Amino acid sequence: MFSLNPFALWQASVEAGRIMVESQTVISLRLAGMAGLWPMGPAENARMVSEKMEAGAQSQAAVMRVAMAGGSMTDMAMAAMKPVGMRTSANARRLAKKAARAAK
Repeated sequence: MFSLNPFALWQASVEAGRIMVESQTVISLRLAGMAGLWPMGPAENARMVSEKMEAGAQSQAAVMRVAMAGGSMTDMAMAAMKPVGMRTSANARRLAKKAARAAK
């Protein structure tokens, strides 16, 4: 029997929304850096690409672990979003600090 927990669905939607907002923040900060508003090293461009591959692989592995353990669809969604969410929040914090330092 498939059961649906509305609170788990709500939690997954809130997490997805947080990741979307942070992603847009990171994209905006990186584009502003590329436009020359603050110094951004060449490693940032490589980081932009490589971290997506790593987060994708980690998400896939996390989903498989949860699925093999009999987790629900929302458990799998949360597991998939965790590696991505960790990167978006870390990048948003790091780039915002960089932008704030450059603004001084």
